[in-house]
Amino acid sequence: MAQWTSAVGAAQLARLLNSQQDRPAGPGTRRPPAYRALADGIRLLVLEGRVPVAARLPAERELALALSVSRTTVAAAYEALRTEGFLESRRGAGSWTAVPAGNPVPARGLEPLPPEALGSMIDLGCAALPAPEPWLTRAVQGALEELPPYAHTHGDYPAGLPALRSMIADRYTARGIPTMPEQIMVTTGAMGAIDAICHLFGGRGERIAVESPSYANILQLMREAGARLVPVAMAEGLTGWDLDRWRQVLREAAPRIAYVVADFHNPTGALADEDQRRRLVDAARSAGTVLVADETMSELWLDPDVEMPRPVCAFDPAGSTVITVGSASKAFWAGMRIGWVRAAPDVIRSLVAARAYADLGTPVLEQLAVNWLFGAGGWEQAVEVRRAQARQNRDELVAAVRRELPDWEFEVPRGGLTLWVRTGGLSGSRLAEAGERVGVRVPSGPRFGVDGAFEGYVRLPFTVGGAVAEEAAVRLSAAARIVETGGTSGTETPRTFVA
Repeated sequence: MAQWTSAVGAAQLARLLNSQQDRPAGPGTRRPPAYRALADGIRLLVLEGRVPVAARLPAERELALALSVSRTTVAAAYEALRTEGFLESRRGAGSWTAVPAGNPVPARGLEPLPPEALGSMIDLGCAALPAPEPWLTRAVQGALEELPPYAHTHGDYPAGLPALRSMIADRYTARGIPTMPEQIMVTTGAMGAIDAICHLFGGRGERIAVESPSYANILQLMREAGARLVPVAMAEGLTGWDLDRWRQVLREAAPRIAYVVADFHNPTGALADEDQRRRLVDAARSAGTVLVADETMSELWLDPDVEMPRPVCAFDPAGSTVITVGSASKAFWAGMRIGWVRAAPDVIRSLVAARAYADLGTPVLEQLAVNWLFGAGGWEQAVEVRRAQARQNRDELVAAVRRELPDWEFEVPRGGLTLWVRTGGLSGSRLAEAGERVGVRVPSGPRFGVDGAFEGYVRLPFTVGGAVAEEAAVRLSAAARIVETGGTSGTETPRTFVA
């Protein structure tokens, strides 16, 4: 019986491999043999999770044709991977990817490091900050006081607690968007919300238009739901959305869904202005596309003079085009897995009905905690603390990167939690691999793209500051030197670092 659970086509693998372009080798730098470069490229794709473990690779002849190399080169690369434990083969079943014994299975998203790894590894993979105290403790205590009446019920509220739905609806109304509780469904985080929307509207094989780059975990969620992703390139820097390109893609590809992060976009940090929002909604309406607006970053403006535009749904008064997703996870704490959907009542009813076959509902205690924060006024104070912390981290991380890596290019966003960095011609994938060796975990650009795009980028979150930010930049500089020279320095165990 074959041991592979998925397959990677020759053309797809060739695209992924061709995206791994490093800067030209400098004087005295020896280039590896062609088979070794090919083996290293496939190994890197497996380690990054961009080619899953147990994925069947193309036959030698097919890959050789796709890469315009000899079959001998591919055969030698496959043999090297088998020797190293990254490939297994069986006559009649082909060859499939693997990881050597004792190696962790690569994550396909941006999961946080386990606590035991934090002493020696600086984690720049997860864009999340510690909980703001004392507001988390107060919110949980307030929730416990409100819990007894709910404890006498079955505890299943597929649409969410009525009190929290009403509170969220009131908050939209206060922002100038009249909203009824019937237009709100509470979910298990924003990921749960988008997963529900994709299953309702997307369906296997449906097209979904996405910003390019976009949030890595959402892209992976959509891939695993069977969607066909249609990337729409972002404009350079923080200018954000190319609306002529969006209109063209929506008209020609006719995607069922379009997913956008208009408020401090992840990963670039761009903020869409009101004209861009209006034109994007108009384009989606004309194409018959459901526009999913992720506003999980909308309260994280970091500079005090930022003027926030109206929400995307403000430009859809009929409520027929825009579905809005919000969350407490980014603005408050990632451990508070409460999200919500704002949509037309009939859409909410369909989403609620589908929960019977998914997660049934969202934890009651956490809903009560968020409702307490919204109602008791603690939310605004906690988010202000979060903004101040992220602002300080941003400024200290930017200063450290500019000092240690002057060739890296970026624009400093005025909100959000992420810095999108062009790495001076270095491969982001190879930087991520080298970073693991010197004690800094950083996600490479291709995680945020489709089919290997953004190899020359990494994403840095505003989750560390002070001495930790300085040490992170030093370690990134060490990783960059490893990639530049193709050397093996930096393979020693990183020293323990305590903030």
